[in-house]
Amino acid sequence: MDLDELLTPEGVTAHLKVTSKKQALQELSAKAAAVCGLPERAIFETLLERERLGSTGVGQGIAIPHGKLNELTRLHGLFARLETPIQFESVDDQPVDLIFLLLAPESAGADHLKALARVSRLLRNQSMVEKLRATDDAAALFALLTEPAASNAA
Repeated sequence: MDLDELLTPEGVTAHLKVTSKKQALQELSAKAAAVCGLPERAIFETLLERERLGSTGVGQGIAIPHGKLNELTRLHGLFARLETPIQFESVDDQPVDLIFLLLAPESAGADHLKALARVSRLLRNQSMVEKLRATDDAAALFALLTEPAASNAA
């Protein structure tokens, strides 16, 4: 699965202004609702439920919040570069400035895990992360995330 199957240009935010993890999840839930057509509240509650199991802050300033919703028919991804890093209860206690949100149908099973693994591998690529942090234009971020080389690295 390539990231261009998950992301749309509308799902990429270059300057998300938030001051907390909860606010970030709320803002991303609103954007996800617009992209996938589900109620913002349902998305937000699904993300909060997942965070209660353990933070999706994977370290090095990156978080990959994710969840499954029955009403979805396919996987959706959103990416945000934060204006200012926020605390996210990450595994390394470092603040987060890059967030990749992943939503999947309840029935996705292996596809959900494959997508998570792909996103995780991409965001472990130090060169890619440096490029994402250095880019402050949503279209350029989308291009970086969906370029074939990024998919191959992931």
